[in-house]
Amino acid sequence: MSTESQMNRKLTSRALRLERRPGIGGEPRAESGDESASEAVVDCGWGRLIAGQTFSDPAAIAACLLEERSGQRDIAFYVDKPHVVVAQAPQQLFVDPSEAFRLWLSAYRPQTAVRRPFTLRRWRTRADLAAVNALYRGRGMVSVDAARLWRRRAERKLTYALAEDRVSGEILGVAMGVDHVEAFGDPGQGSSLWSLAVAPQAPHGGIGEALVRYLAEIFLARGRSFMDVSVLHDNSQAIALYEKLGFQRINVFAVKRRNAINELLFTGPLDDSVSDLNPYARIIVDEARRRGINVEVIDAPNGYFRLEFGGRSVICRESLTELTTAIAMSRCQDKAVTLKLLADADLSVPDQIPADDREAVAEFLARHAAVVVKPADGEQGKGIAVNLTTMDEVGDAIDAARAHGDRVIVEQFCAGLDLRIVVIDYRVVAAAVRRPPTVIGDGRSTIAQLIEKQSRRRAAATGGESSIPVDKETERCLASQGLALDAVPESERVILVRNTANLHTGGTIHDVTDELHPALVAAAERAARALAIPVTGLDFLVPAVDGEAYVIIEANERPGLANHEPQPTAERFVDLLFPRSRVAS
Repeated sequence: MSTESQMNRKLTSRALRLERRPGIGGEPRAESGDESASEAVVDCGWGRLIAGQTFSDPAAIAACLLEERSGQRDIAFYVDKPHVVVAQAPQQLFVDPSEAFRLWLSAYRPQTAVRRPFTLRRWRTRADLAAVNALYRGRGMVSVDAARLWRRRAERKLTYALAEDRVSGEILGVAMGVDHVEAFGDPGQGSSLWSLAVAPQAPHGGIGEALVRYLAEIFLARGRSFMDVSVLHDNSQAIALYEKLGFQRINVFAVKRRNAINELLFTGPLDDSVSDLNPYARIIVDEARRRGINVEVIDAPNGYFRLEFGGRSVICRESLTELTTAIAMSRCQDKAVTLKLLADADLSVPDQIPADDREAVAEFLARHAAVVVKPADGEQGKGIAVNLTTMDEVGDAIDAARAHGDRVIVEQFCAGLDLRIVVIDYRVVAAAVRRPPTVIGDGRSTIAQLIEKQSRRRAAATGGESSIPVDKETERCLASQGLALDAVPESERVILVRNTANLHTGGTIHDVTDELHPALVAAAERAARALAIPVTGLDFLVPAVDGEAYVIIEANERPGLANHEPQPTAERFVDLLFPRSRVAS
């Protein structure tokens, strides 16, 4: 028998014995005020926090980590001898490449009271837990066992803090804190912060900072001495936040078990070419690397890369691949051809004409009352003007659209929710409502200043892919509300700044996959087959996502898969290219 096999056998035997001891394989038994627990483990919902300082034997920490449940992420924190722990199972355990920070609560100074556009509170309902999980999945984090957490809602070991939008009631952020005294009778009177997540679509700044402060003040009120946090060494944005709040680096180590969630840490460092890929290419490359598929970056700025596995090679440009024929691609690029083919397949589409004949356009406007002007082969929302009601507006929009393409079309305006449905291998994988960009007044800033701030937040949340342009379409949208860029809206007033909901022009995207009516699913899959395209993003306008009514206005041959987390768009995309690499569920 090999040395490694003997070691694993010894650890498995030890793990079985440890299951009968307090704190291993179950809840730690320490109560607040009791002596510190021996070998304490805290179930945090997304995994277990293994309190390394309560273990005297590194082998016991290793055995505990090897009990990690599938789909969870355990972490052993405050590990005194991480090298010895890892040595117990070097192919399965690793030292987490994170930095540890500590906020001494005696030195903490609360922020001056201000009225925020969001409120901070603890979670109260099952709906809160569902919102927390949606946030975690959207950030690629492990969701919690909601039923289990609900049963433990009266406990003081864990504190879930939420940020809730004052106007919409949407949960915009979450942070979880562990009270070490309540959890395992910590003689150091400590606490820690975990699982901080802010919605990428959040319209307000300062949410992460507010949540950290909220937890710090809860633990300060309980008489705790410090609040610690562990953050990946290269997460410069989070580290800057913690340092701003007075956190100091501490010499604390963490150990984890290798699993599907952290597998990318073992595929080797990213070379510069991979790092230079945009988020739409990176989400595919990351999924491919996780499966052991070879990645060769061909042209990072333009999103070209090659995937190779099992003798098969496929070149991609983001989600566009060699599997999409030139014919299918041209059908999607030409919006007039797209709608003709969809209409021929008995799918509902809006009326449309070329913009060349002004008299015909005037008659078309009179018939439909409101129209949309767009380049026939444009993309990313460029050159599109929506809900035009006068010929002066239409004429200006046609001239602006010609800057993005020689052929311009005028289309019947259809009111409704802007719904993007992603179809991969002729099956619906994701659906999301796209909302046009808005800003929220604070009573002090001009609309131009609010747009600038919101653009910075959108760019940070999307890797620079989304921002709000200030152009004639923005000015027209504001003018229709009696506003201008130099206006100062009152506090909490929501201002629509563009009529289009495209992500690249500042729109936000909100997952509705589970709410989609079967008729919309059927229409999307039929549309993909009519266009003979295996991967597409179809743009619908619908009165409601759970209703049957719709019109299809466009088909995108290169949909952004990164826009649809937590849905498994990248997974299904790689399944299509390399079925033999499919991960067993």
